[in-house]
Order: sequence, then structure tokens, then C-alpha cells
Amino acid sequence: MQKLIIKGKKKLFGSIDISGSKNATLPILAATLLTDKAVTLKNIPLVQDVYTMINLLKFIGLNIKISKKKNILKTSSNRKFKTLAPYNLLKTMRAGVLVLGPLLAKYRKAKVSLPGGCAIGARPVNLHLFALEKLGAKIKIKNGYMHATAENGLKGAIIKFPSISVGATESAILAAVSAEGKTIISNCAIEPEIQDMIVFLKKLGCNINFIGKRKILIIGTKKFKSTSHEVIFDRIELGTYLIAAALVGTKITLFKIKTKIIETEIKLLKKMGIKMKIDKNKITVFESGKINSVNIKTEPYPGFPTDLQAQIMVLMLRASGISKITENIFENRFMHVPELRRMGAKIITKKNTAYVTGPTNLSGAEVMATDLRASVSLVLAALNADSLTVINRVYHLDRGYENLEKKLKKCKANINRV
Repeated sequence: MQKLIIKGKKKLFGSIDISGSKNATLPILAATLLTDKAVTLKNIPLVQDVYTMINLLKFIGLNIKISKKKNILKTSSNRKFKTLAPYNLLKTMRAGVLVLGPLLAKYRKAKVSLPGGCAIGARPVNLHLFALEKLGAKIKIKNGYMHATAENGLKGAIIKFPSISVGATESAILAAVSAEGKTIISNCAIEPEIQDMIVFLKKLGCNINFIGKRKILIIGTKKFKSTSHEVIFDRIELGTYLIAAALVGTKITLFKIKTKIIETEIKLLKKMGIKMKIDKNKITVFESGKINSVNIKTEPYPGFPTDLQAQIMVLMLRASGISKITENIFENRFMHVPELRRMGAKIITKKNTAYVTGPTNLSGAEVMATDLRASVSLVLAALNADSLTVINRVYHLDRGYENLEKKLKKCKANINRV
């Protein structure tokens, strides 16, 4: 099994190009099932979750070609579709459930495995099913599979989510865009990745518009066009490297971004005392002196993202005083804490809140990644720790970070995979 070996306390400098967004690419890939026309996607991140989704779409019946040098993917239909998404292709990836809506809309039936992914909380599919049943689907869960039918096709409906869910919002949109009639979705998630999917769907020929901050109007259509789309940058990858630069950087510039999308994260880092030069399409981080403690809570966009909670915790270990993180999205998202403690971190957790005491000198240790974002928090801790750190189970990293070692090595980090 592969490991990362990192020698910390090395000052980093240079530049990093931020990759396309994994969390935007996955629902857009699912949306390509809606059309029989050719689709070209640019700036896709070549990470394991994307490859898993590609393999799922190939199994279902899409022809897919990837240009790895240019990060371009092209799809076309071979007209021999399966309406099955098996367990072996969904066991490592939550987003596989997103094929359920398009398959139901197009073929009026689907059998999709209950999904896997990171073990960071229950993340039930009940809100996905709630939305699809509002659109007329009949769904039974049996033997680990969702058996769904819509004998008369999906029909437009009013869907008001009881709580905000990114995945369920995506499922509802992907089903409703080709359902018969009008659908109104309210209390929906508005993450940039969802907005990027909507941009793609409009190019595809869908009639979809925001009619309020968290309210979407969709008029269903069966007429889809051939299109090309460039996926937005990965704001979580950007946030991760911003924190790396704040921890051990002297001068690091991050390119291929839109700073307007991450105003919350920038505001927080400035509050912590991180020195940055903010431009429209790049950020330069300079070496900072004293880092201030802060209190934060994770929230749906535009709040602070749960996917950056583990990473910001490592920066809090450099801050003076006690910082507090309240995790409001997933109930099991402090699994990195015991591993950080092995490196000397002073962190106490009580229910969904972590209290982080700093500044703390971290020391290298052998640690184990438990999920995607926890694994990268260990990388950040290792970059700032004395001596060597060995990180096991780095396959979690490969699910969501493209060329992580290569990008850090370009900035002179001492990091190797063995």
C-alpha cells in the first residue's frame, strides 16, 4: 500500500495552478446521461473519483475519451444503455447516486446501488429520494440497491427541501430538467459547483433559472444539444494550498482561480493575520508572523465549507490561544483529530465542536488517513512538523487531489510517495 513520506519545516515558495473542481465535474458527468449528443468537458481534474464516475458512465453506455495532457473529456452515446449502477462502481464514491435522476428521467427505471465514499457521517439518501418521489418516482430499497420506476415518466412538481443538501439539490435538478412540465425547487443548495452544473445544463438546452436566493424554476425539456463546457476551479483545493502557504510558505502564488467565489475563506484568513495579495484571478500568500485564534462554524455556501474544516484546524495549531470549530454538516468529521494528536496537537472535541490550542510544535509521526479531507490535513501538519511523517492509506488523497506531490514539490516541499 502506498505511503507519503514528508520531511517538515521546509519553507515553500513558487506557484501552483489550481485544478478543475471535482465536486463540479461529478454532477456534470452524470448530466451527460441526459443527451445523445456529443459533449466536451474541459479542465476536468484527473482524480480517482472522476475516473470512478467515468467507469460508471461507460458501464451504463456512454462512449468516453480523455485527453490527459489537456484535461479534456468527450462523451457520446452508443444507444445501448443499461439502467444499472452496480455496487462495485459506487462503493468508494458518494456522487454515483447522481445517475439515478437522469436514468429515471430518460428510461423510466433505474437500479442504483446505495453509495459509499468517505466515512464522515450518515449522509443518507433520503433527501435524494424525497425529491425524486415528488417528481413521480416510486422507489424501494432492497438488498443494498435503490429500485426506482416512473412508469408514466417524471412530472414537474414543487419540491421544498426540509434541510439544505448539495447532493439532493443536484439529484432534483438532474431529474427535473427533463421531467414533463414545471418544477420549483426551494431551500436548495447554492454552492458554486451547483451553479456551474446549471451553466452546463443551460448550454445543453435546459430551461433552468434561479427565481430567488435558494429557489430554482425548471421547465422540463427532452431536446438537448451538443455542447462544450469548461469546469470551474476547485475551491477546496485552493483553500488547501492557501493554508499550506500560510503554514510554511515564504511567497506562493495560486493561479487559475476566481477569488470572488471564496470571499468567506479569504476574510477568515485575513482575520487570522495571513498576509495576502488578492487579485481577480490569483492570490499571493506571504510569510506571516503571529497568527490569531478564531472561532468558526461550518455552513452551506456561502458559509465556511465543511470540506476545509480539517485543513483550517492545522492552521489553528499555529495560532496563539484557543480556536473553536463547530461542525454543522457531518457528524463524524473529526476523525483526523486523533492522528493530529499523535503529532502533538492539543485538540479537545465535545460533540460537534473542537477546541484547538496553539501555538503547538508538531512532531513527525506515523499516521493514517481516514477520509479525503482528513488525509490532506495530515499532509499540511507534516509540512509544519519537526522530522519525518509517514502518512498511510493515501488512496483517500487520490480521490480528490490532482498531482498533490508534484504541486508541492514544485514549491520545494520534501514529499515522496513510496
